[in-house]
Amino acid sequence: MLLAGADHEHCLTLDRDIDRATLRGLVTAQRIQLRAAGLHPAGTVALRLPPSLAYIATLLAAWHIGAQVIILDYRLTAHEVGRAVETLNPQLVVTPDRRPDTRLTGYFDVTPVIRARAGQPAGTGHILVQLSSGSTGPSKFIARTATDLIGELDRYTRIPGYPARDERSVVIASPLHVLGLVGGLLHNLHVGVPTVLPRSLTVEGVLATVAADSTPTTLLGVPSQARLLATRGREIRETSGGTIDLPELARMITGGEALPATLRELFTDTFAADLGVMYGMTETGVLATDLRGADLPEFSPAPGIQIRERDGELLVALANSPYVGPVDPGRWSEGWLHTRDAGRVDTGTGRVTVLGRRDSQVSVRGLKVDLTEIEQTLADIPGVDAAVVLYEGAIEAYVVGDLTHTDLSAILNHRLARYKQPRVLHVLREMPRTATGKPVRDLAVLRSIAGSQ
Repeated sequence: MLLAGADHEHCLTLDRDIDRATLRGLVTAQRIQLRAAGLHPAGTVALRLPPSLAYIATLLAAWHIGAQVIILDYRLTAHEVGRAVETLNPQLVVTPDRRPDTRLTGYFDVTPVIRARAGQPAGTGHILVQLSSGSTGPSKFIARTATDLIGELDRYTRIPGYPARDERSVVIASPLHVLGLVGGLLHNLHVGVPTVLPRSLTVEGVLATVAADSTPTTLLGVPSQARLLATRGREIRETSGGTIDLPELARMITGGEALPATLRELFTDTFAADLGVMYGMTETGVLATDLRGADLPEFSPAPGIQIRERDGELLVALANSPYVGPVDPGRWSEGWLHTRDAGRVDTGTGRVTVLGRRDSQVSVRGLKVDLTEIEQTLADIPGVDAAVVLYEGAIEAYVVGDLTHTDLSAILNHRLARYKQPRVLHVLREMPRTATGKPVRDLAVLRSIAGSQ
């Protein structure tokens, strides 16, 4: 399904344009290497490759064999990789021939190195295993079947406004994770949309990649990337005294975290293009969308998805547990996945309102406080680039931006009731983020960074 199509059809762009015939040839060559190393149907292989042509070819080759693929982000520590390999026990591990050494590179030129080990074949019918973001603690092992992925690809084809033929998709979200992998690479291969990976993930590099082709283009990334593009784009516009002429950019679609309304306004004003958002999970892929960003926090459910509300929490119908290992009934039970997100479902229209993490609601001196509200208030302040608000006996806020502690405190005095204001407020030089681009919400990590500054 993913490799089908006319030989000459353009499907990928990295350092060059790649057609389907070339991609099929690369996949065949890699399949021969994997089979020679001992990979068979229902075998297991862990990929610790950076975004690259080698990663794409190896992934598709392993699936063509009928193996289970475990994706390990190349940015994980040796400890994290060791834990995953020990737990999942793959038969092969594929690593790059050299260690990538930059954070602002969209793809790498590496050669895969295959190492066989005394691992175990797949004990389930899952073909993909990924690690959760780890933004709130240790990562979970999340597994999906071929049926799961095909169902998600079908959902994407039925979402109005999602990239289709005669368009192209510039993917700046990591293709190692669910947004860039399924919503980007796999969807694009499925429907015939070229996937473009920029060599440079700097603002200038991304904008140059968009401008390099007159085809209507969708950017796929995370809100923090949208903020960098919009902020730097505004600076470029003001310095030049003109406008940013980028008619190729039809829209940017984000996922992975909430999209502040102020960011949407900044982006659309800077580029005259929509900034939308998708709500989903690694366990499920896309669940709901607002591709124009106009109705947030309300979303339209993705076709074929069943979402309901129970005691203020959003639940998603899922026939089987998506987790490897023992099933936590607090996460999945009786055919329902507990998202741990607070929200509402309109029984008439099915539209979903996402209100943030359920554990963001705390009691302060007997008064109910939603940490998401405080976080959003901070994010809406001009000059604030990122904010995380947590609670452990007191409200603590960690902010990145151009404002001082005194400036922020003064603004919050006017915007939040006294009992909602953070007792602890830190201005960080940089927000720590997970491999998927989400802000780290581990209080110990944030306190350690704040204490070292």
